[in-house]
Amino acid sequence: MNLQYEVIPEEKIEYCRDLCNELMDFQKSKAQIKLGLFESMNFETRMVPSIKGALHNYIVVVKDLDKKDEIVAYVYTNISPKEAYSNDFATFFELSSVKGNNVGCLSQFYIKEEYRQYGIGSTLFKMSMEWLNKFDDIEDYFIYVSNGNENALEFYKRKGFSVSHDILDGFITVLRSNKKFQNKKAV
Repeated sequence: MNLQYEVIPEEKIEYCRDLCNELMDFQKSKAQIKLGLFESMNFETRMVPSIKGALHNYIVVVKDLDKKDEIVAYVYTNISPKEAYSNDFATFFELSSVKGNNVGCLSQFYIKEEYRQYGIGSTLFKMSMEWLNKFDDIEDYFIYVSNGNENALEFYKRKGFSVSHDILDGFITVLRSNKKFQNKKAV
């Protein structure tokens, strides 16, 4: 398998359109409650507004070079004002529980099924955490997992995130970390 990890600028988010929509379908297929909430979730309603509202964005796509550079995975991570997470849809965390003005969020993460179990997820996660660590003023990291996606929930827990709480009556599980992620090798 000949894979290439590529950080892309915001101007190229269109590269993520199909996988973002696949992610929304995947989440709906796993969900056990409030399936109707997924009906309006897609690239245009989730990724585009998030990128526009963020202070800093980090987008990585994974291309399969053996398949004409087909994009097979992506991760979208951002730094946003904490107030962005209290809106008409939901309040994602108690704003007063965040020390600074901004938070880091691993916002979207998707790998095509046939590419899972090759370490792509761990690599993308590590890249995202290394990027977040560059922001000294960010102390709170969040990840939001839709109900029914137990594999994702366990993956993030193994990576050092803890379940904080549920929102929307269990529709989303909020994971949180208040530490910088260390990716140093033992000396």
